[in-house]
Parts: sequence; C-alpha cells; structure tokens
Amino acid sequence: MSERARYSVSALSTVHGTAGVFANTNRPFTLSLIHSFAFMEITESPNVGPLPTVETARKLGVLPEEFDRIGQILGRQPNFTELSIFSVMWSEHCSYKNSIVWLKTLPRDSDRMLAKAGEENAGLVDIGDGLACSFKIESHNHPSALEPYQGAATGVGGINRDIFTMGARPIAQLNSLRFGDLNLPKTRRLLRGVVKGIGDYGNAFGIPTVGGEIYFDECYNTNPLVNAFSAGIVEVGKVAKATSYGVGNPVFIVGSATGKDGIHGATFASEDISDKSTEKLPAVQVGDPFMEKLLLEATLEIIATGHVIGIQDMGAAGIICSTSEMSAKGEHGMIIDLDKVPMRQPNMQPFEILLSESQERMLVVIEKGKEDVINQIFDKWDLNCSQIGEVTAPGPDGVGRLHFYRHGELVADVPAHDLVLGGGAPQYHREYREPAYIKEFEEFDPEDVDDVETDEIADVARHLLSHPNICSRRWVYEQYDSMVGTANRGTNAPSDAAVVRIKTPETGLSNKSIVITVDCNSRYVNANPRRGAMIAVAEAARNIVCSGGEPLAVTNNLNFGNPYVPEVYWQFVEAVQGMGEACRRFSTPVTGGNVSFYNQSSDDGPVFPTPTIGMLGLMEDPSHQMTLNFKAEGDWIYLVGPPTDDIASSEYLYSYRKVKASPAPLFDFETEWRVQEAIKTLIRNGWIKSAHDVSDGGLFVALAESAMAGNKGFQIDTVDRYRTDAFLFGESQSRVVITVSPDKLHEVEGYFNEGQTFVRLGQVTATDFVINDQTILTSAEARDLYDNSLGRIMA
Repeated sequence: MSERARYSVSALSTVHGTAGVFANTNRPFTLSLIHSFAFMEITESPNVGPLPTVETARKLGVLPEEFDRIGQILGRQPNFTELSIFSVMWSEHCSYKNSIVWLKTLPRDSDRMLAKAGEENAGLVDIGDGLACSFKIESHNHPSALEPYQGAATGVGGINRDIFTMGARPIAQLNSLRFGDLNLPKTRRLLRGVVKGIGDYGNAFGIPTVGGEIYFDECYNTNPLVNAFSAGIVEVGKVAKATSYGVGNPVFIVGSATGKDGIHGATFASEDISDKSTEKLPAVQVGDPFMEKLLLEATLEIIATGHVIGIQDMGAAGIICSTSEMSAKGEHGMIIDLDKVPMRQPNMQPFEILLSESQERMLVVIEKGKEDVINQIFDKWDLNCSQIGEVTAPGPDGVGRLHFYRHGELVADVPAHDLVLGGGAPQYHREYREPAYIKEFEEFDPEDVDDVETDEIADVARHLLSHPNICSRRWVYEQYDSMVGTANRGTNAPSDAAVVRIKTPETGLSNKSIVITVDCNSRYVNANPRRGAMIAVAEAARNIVCSGGEPLAVTNNLNFGNPYVPEVYWQFVEAVQGMGEACRRFSTPVTGGNVSFYNQSSDDGPVFPTPTIGMLGLMEDPSHQMTLNFKAEGDWIYLVGPPTDDIASSEYLYSYRKVKASPAPLFDFETEWRVQEAIKTLIRNGWIKSAHDVSDGGLFVALAESAMAGNKGFQIDTVDRYRTDAFLFGESQSRVVITVSPDKLHEVEGYFNEGQTFVRLGQVTATDFVINDQTILTSAEARDLYDNSLGRIMA
C-alpha cells in the first residue's frame, strides 16, 4: 500500500474547490480553512490502497486484540499512519501498559510535591524560599546498545529537556550505567562510546556531571543500561505545564528540523535486543548539544514572558506524543499541518514526520495574538520556530481530536485521550511467578564458605580495590566537566552524594544545596527483588544523610527484562512493592521516572532487575555538609550500626569466592532508621569529622576509600565473635564509618550509650592500612590499585 494515506472528502472540494491549499509550506495559515478541515464530515477512511492488516499491526508491535480495539475507537479500520500512531503511543515505552497498574501503588504525595507524579515533564518538589527542584531519571538503553555514543548523548539531551521545559534551569547531572564483562572488547567499546557521548554532550551543553555509578556483570553483555538523571531549579509559580487548551491558540514547533532519525524509536525500545536489532539503527537519534544550549535559553525566555499555555519536549514518539499528551491533558484537540514542520529531508511521509524522534525540539502552545513574541525570541536565538497548527475545541463527547494534514489532505484523525497513559491506552495485569533460582539462593549456607585466613586478607583487599565494580572511576569522570556552573560543592570535598549549591534568581548563591544520588545494587535485587529494592532506597537515603542532607523525594528508572516472561514480571512486581514500602518508611514519595522493559537477549537472557533510585535531598545549612575523607592522625574510627556474620551477595563472595547463588544482604528498616537518625544528630551537633556508608566491598573498602581520599591510613582491630570475612568484606546494610576527634569522644560515646549500636574500630594514621597489627597494604599500593585499575583495562 501507499504509505501516504489520505481522505476522500467530497465536502472539502465542494466548499473550498481544492484539496491542495497547504502544499506550499511557506504560505501563512488560513485559519477559517483549518477550522473547516477540523470539523468536516468524514465520508471514508483516510487511506490510499489497501488498509493495514493484523499482520501489519503485529510487525509494528500491536497485538491482535489491540488492533481490534483501535478499530472500535475509530469506528473504522485505521490507515497506516494512524496505526503507526497507535503503535508508538501504545508501546510499553510510552504507555506503560504492562507496568502502570503496579506503578500506581507507589507513594506519590507529600507536602512538598508541586506536581502530580508522572503528569508533567519531570517531578517538582518545593525546597523553600520560593524555589522548587525539578528532577527526573530516564533510560536510553536500547539506542546505546546499538550506537553507544549517540544513544548516550541523546539520553543526556532528552533528560535535560524534560527539566527546562518546566521552566527550570538544569544545574546538575548524574548517570547510572551497567555494562557486561569488561574483558570483552565489545564491552570496552560500549563503555568508551557511552562515556564519550555523555561527556561530549553534557560538557558542551554546560551542565556539570557531579556523580553517578557504574557496575559490570555478564548479564549486561548484550544489553547495557544507560540511565541519565538531571535536576534543575525554578521559582514556584513560574512553572510551565505540559498542556494545551484555548480554542484558536497557535501551536508551534521550535528547535531543530525534523529528520528520519529515531522513527519508531519507542517501538524499538519496547522489544528484546536481538541480532537483527542493528537493522533498526535509524531508530537511534542524533544529538546536537550546541543546538540544545540555544534551545534552553530560548525556552526559558519564552516561558518567562508568561504567554506560554503549555510546552513539552519531543522525546519518545516525537510530534505525535507531544500533541496527544498535551491535548489529552488540556481536554482539547489540535489541527496540525505537517507541511509546516521544518524538515531536514525531502519527501518525508506523514508517519515519518509524526514519529520522528529528532532531537532538540519542543512543541509550544502560546496565547493567540502573541505569535510575534515567540517568533522574535526564537529568531534572536537563530532557531526554527514554525506555527504548525492551532488548538481546537473538544467534540460533543468532550474528547479532543487530533487532525493531521499533509499536502492539504487529512492523513490521520485520532482522539487524543485514547492514545495516552491514563486515558484510553491499554493497561494489563500480566502473569507472574517466582523464578526457581530464588529458592536455590535462599538455601545458601555461609558455613559452606571458608573464612579468610590472616595471610589471605591482603589478597582479598587487592582483589576488591582493583575490581571494576569498586575501583575508582577516574577514567570515566575525568571525561566529564564537574565544575562548570561553579555550584558543585563536592569537587574538593568528596561525599557519599553530590552536593550542589542553589543559585537564586535575585541574589545569586543561597545557603541551601540540593543533595542528589543514584543507587542500585542489581545483584541484591536479582537475589531478592523486594529486599534489594528496599536496600536501593535505603542506601540512597543513607548516602544523602551521610553527606549532610535530608532525603525528600525519589525518581526511579526501572530496568527489567521482557514483561511477558512470568519470572521477569515477578521480579518487577516484587521490586515495585519493596520500593513502595521503603519510600513510605523514609517519607520519600516517587515523583515519576521511567520503566524500561525488554532489556534482554536470546543469548544472555534478561539483565539483572535494576530499579535505579534517583533521590533528591536538601541541605539547609552549608555547615552541615559532611565529607567521607579522613582528616587527621589520631582521630578515632567508629562503625555505626550492627556488625554481622553476613557475606551474602557481597562482591567478595560473588567475584572472589565465585559463589553466585546467595540471598540479598541482611536488612532491617528499624535498624536503618536508627542509624540514619544517629548520623543526622552527630552531624548537626558537629561531633564527627567524616561519614561514609558501608556498601560495595564492605567495611574494608569504606575504610580504604576514606583513607585514600584524605591521604591517610588506618589501624583497626576486628571483633573475634564475627567471621573475619563478614566483618571486613560483608555487605550487610545500615552501617556507617565515622571519625571523631579525641576532644569529642565523650559526647559521641555518651550518645551511643543511649542505645545505638557501635564499635570503636581504631584510629586514623599517617599512612598504610593496618588490621590486627598487620600491614595489609601500603598506601601507595592501595592507591595504585584503586586509581588505575580501570584505566589499565581500558588501555
């Protein structure tokens, strides 16, 4: 069939005498003619040649029952353009059709929430003094698997657009990355491409990358995970909305021209990676950070005029996504002339224009009569700014319809409400069941693993400090600009979370800082999805608390395999329930985020379930900032929280002992809560000099990192009643290493004696790592292993 579909409308030619009045793309709108187009009686289905079949729908990712439902919605069979519209809007990537029923169970409210979860471009949280923080995390996994540089770069660009379309200026970026076996050339190629893509785009755009995380495991060999986080600041009351209303208000497309890159990118992201995925390389977008910088300034300027009705980034599914979501939210319709869309390539078909995911574009609805304002601003910034349509009234049924024209012909007529999440998009309860391996993991007995001998401690220490999951990411972060914008407070003050000072519009810098982190140990989640997700939330909160902040809210990026596999869907359900329970306990509502299914391949199976937590915290007073580095010789080192005999799912057990099957580490909410409250009290009272949570690699790695960050050493003793490997290398939760100067011992131990579990470990020294009077590593050897191991592998 011809991909260029059209209506046969005798009414059109009778009234206007022509069906080609929009063929000249330079011609101004004739609004009365547009109105006639929008409300004319349709006499036939818009198509040329045979209509698409169920098999066509299947190839576009539309299920047979969904194809039938589309016909019921339209009251007729869809043409190819309309079927393409539904295929992307009802894809998992856009509609969350296999996840929304569980996402609705997450806590979504607090006194600080200024936007309903998932209803705006990003989450919005009140941080006081008339300011709000907009923040969000999203994935770009499939594109990065095919073309790592552009996949990662456009992921950074897209998440930043979500922030500044709300009127917020981005001030900080984080990323959470997962790759396969680093010994494989393919993995090193993917890592190089992704890191360079993130660095090149973020550095050119001018927003600092202030932190992140990277993990490696064979399960990610085919399907890496690239999750990008961004945060920005906006004045309360000056937030732009992703909506559309007001009959006759003009609709503009601004920014880059539209090309054929990214077409069906949302559909591509809603299927498994396979050996045929490279055939879909055009589904990967191409980014331009310099264009994005211009678009940022122009967008914030037009929002500041107060004339913007609504604005939305054209991310997944491009024009059709923005027009449908904004119209559905505003309960209006639109009429759009696709000839008016600036295009990079000639002869683009209607479905290509609608579905293109070309980057650096926005859809803007502005007050009627203010067209000159938006034109002048975008002309000043030398950006495309084209009126492509206008807002129309809802029909008698209260539903707004979208009418798309090409060369004067109506090529698609679809109801906005039925396309979108929360509207008519399908929602499914999928079958799920516990995987057989879970029982095997739970049967793990630590007594089957030999404890480390005294002369073996050094070998384990070297293994962990040089392991890609633990060693310094210097090779990565040196490619990122972390200081642009001059607000990063962690450049010379390392802490568990990034601390970024807020700049107010009127007075410049304020005393407040946002404290942000991304966290998830997917090995824990794989071992026990519910507990692993709880731990991810708890660790994010612990990192913020150890840095001097107060946790406020969460955004999440839920990376899982194919939802139609019952065992995978069970992982998802369990993780969401665990996350919800943890967020309720920590009073950190979920502001929104992203679900990324289909992260699996026929060769490697599904990736570990990876529900990445992006958490926002607030530091009201800069004197509360706490760093992890040891400060002075003679300071006392304490472990706050309970030591245990737990070695389950630790890096030590997994990669040194080669035991893959074990449960998630021990975790108890009440213990975690008490530890975090204790750390807050110690910091607020000025009683401690450093704080660093115990996580990957256990107590030894926490001590080593604090020592190396302060160019110091340490001398500690283990506790005889615990296994040595569990005490030093186990990863049981709710533990923090702190240091205390001798003159504060009385206050700290007096506070601890009120019921907080603690162990005095030893003291900070000038150099070297000493355990039980034995030098395990010299400072020089430890630093070389930690700082240079990743670089050596990549070289």
